[in-house]
Order: sequence, then structure tokens, then C-alpha cells
Amino acid sequence: MNLVSFSLILTGVLLNAAAQLLLKAGTNAIGHFTFEWRNLLPIGWQVASEPHILGGLCCYGFSVVIWIMALSRVPVSMAYPMLSIGYVVNAAAAYWLLGESLSSLRLAGIFVVILGVFLIARS
Repeated sequence: MNLVSFSLILTGVLLNAAAQLLLKAGTNAIGHFTFEWRNLLPIGWQVASEPHILGGLCCYGFSVVIWIMALSRVPVSMAYPMLSIGYVVNAAAAYWLLGESLSSLRLAGIFVVILGVFLIARS
């Protein structure tokens, strides 16, 4: 895999991770809610107009475009497992930015993911 292909994959993964974090920040800003017929419009409007959620959706859109570019250069059997890097990025960012916990079991899982991505990238 050349540098351009890896850069496209990494950019797509990072945009996807940013989208997840922005969506979580948006739901944190809104608070717990349930969609029911009586609150479908007010909650739907609140979700649709929350800036973090809109930013997350934009990140998803850009990540799809970049991912398509990456798939035009790299076999899907190599590219798709690289999405696992997003698990590592999300776990670390959620710990630092959102105060979520990182237990030793989660850290061990992250290590296994990193090892797997490394092995696939070398193949």
C-alpha cells in the first residue's frame, strides 16, 4: 500500500471517528430522549438543528467520498480492516474529550486491534 492510499484510508477513518464523537457530543447536548409520536417533531427538530450532530453528518459525508477514493486504489480486503483504527481513535478521544472510562480490558482489546491492523498492513 502506497502513501497516498494509506493517507486516504487514514483520513476516512479519522473523519468517521470525528463523526462519532460529534454525534455523541450532540446527543449529550440534547440529553436523553425517546422518539414517540407525540414528540417526534420537537425531538426531530432538536436533533436536526444541533450543531454537533450536523457536523458529525458532514464528517460522514466527506468520509464516504474519501473512502470511495481509497477503495479505487486498494483491495477492500485490505482497506476494510483498517477501519478498526477508528476504534482506537474513538476510545482514546472519548476518554480525553468526553471523560469516558478506559478499563484494562478495553486497553487490552485496543492492543489486539492495533496488532491486527499492523499484521494486515504488512501483508
